[in-house]
Amino acid sequence: MKKLLNAVDDAVRESLVGFGAAHEELVRVHLDPMYVTRAQPLLRGTVAVVSGGGSGHEPLHTGLVGEGMLAAAVPGEMFTSPTPDQIAAAYQAADAGGGVLAIVKNYTGDVLNFETAAELTDGLDVEQVLVNDDVAVEDSLFTAGRRGVAGTLLVEKVAGAAAERGDDLAAVAEVARRAAGAVRSMGVALRAPVVPHTGRASFDLTDEEVEIGIGIHGEPGRHREPFTGADAITAALLDAVTDDLRLASGESVLLFVNGMGATPLSELYVVYGRARTMLAERGVQVARSLVGSYVTSLDMQGASITVMRLDEELTSLWDAPVHTAALRW
Repeated sequence: MKKLLNAVDDAVRESLVGFGAAHEELVRVHLDPMYVTRAQPLLRGTVAVVSGGGSGHEPLHTGLVGEGMLAAAVPGEMFTSPTPDQIAAAYQAADAGGGVLAIVKNYTGDVLNFETAAELTDGLDVEQVLVNDDVAVEDSLFTAGRRGVAGTLLVEKVAGAAAERGDDLAAVAEVARRAAGAVRSMGVALRAPVVPHTGRASFDLTDEEVEIGIGIHGEPGRHREPFTGADAITAALLDAVTDDLRLASGESVLLFVNGMGATPLSELYVVYGRARTMLAERGVQVARSLVGSYVTSLDMQGASITVMRLDEELTSLWDAPVHTAALRW
């Protein structure tokens, strides 16, 4: 294993320090316990949208702290949930009197620790929204039910925009749940990630194989199959997503093609182009798009496809201004 790290146990902390120095106009990094907040506090009465989870998925979640999106993010160690004391500290630091909306990926450790953190913050109004957009599995060793994966970014953007426009906590939670219900994802690995603490790949693939339906923590997928090219893989992922969403001709969607950490942007656009053509053939309009490596799995080579069914309000919230390290418009 060769990685640009020093001591493995210091990897997350050192990365956070560098991130904070690079984006000091946007964020403040807190190290004891570890969490990230906006450099400028929220306006009084604004809902604080907070998220987090294990590190290794950058720029999710720390790179999405900023105007129009997250008020705070809580990074755990690599592929490990943050602890309740970290999360509670982030809740208290981010709160501006409007309450806290926690957006939580559906992994057992994350769910339990975010719930425990809410119990530690006496008097703070906390709502929790689960994201479970991965259509690949119903159950795994990491979660009860479907996992939260790349669709988490879309839910965070919509919720952050609703909070920024002044919605109260109940309204922000409602729109976040509606977005979570409208989004589905599925991913593929061409090569598994190497976790620094183990120094080896999470699972083994030959040069002739791909793993369909992987998770973002290096979990194996739904099945393994021969590599037959980008179009066939794209069709397998998109068919699973659109079948689960039950998309109909005439609907509008946001199409998000996400890189898993070691996939060139040029390859992601090949996947996007084929997915968009397939949707057009089914009469589905791609009204909004996002392509890039935003919800990664360390150095996994692969991609995921996410589709979110749009309505007028979700489209408006997606289009609303955002200024973070990873997303800006």
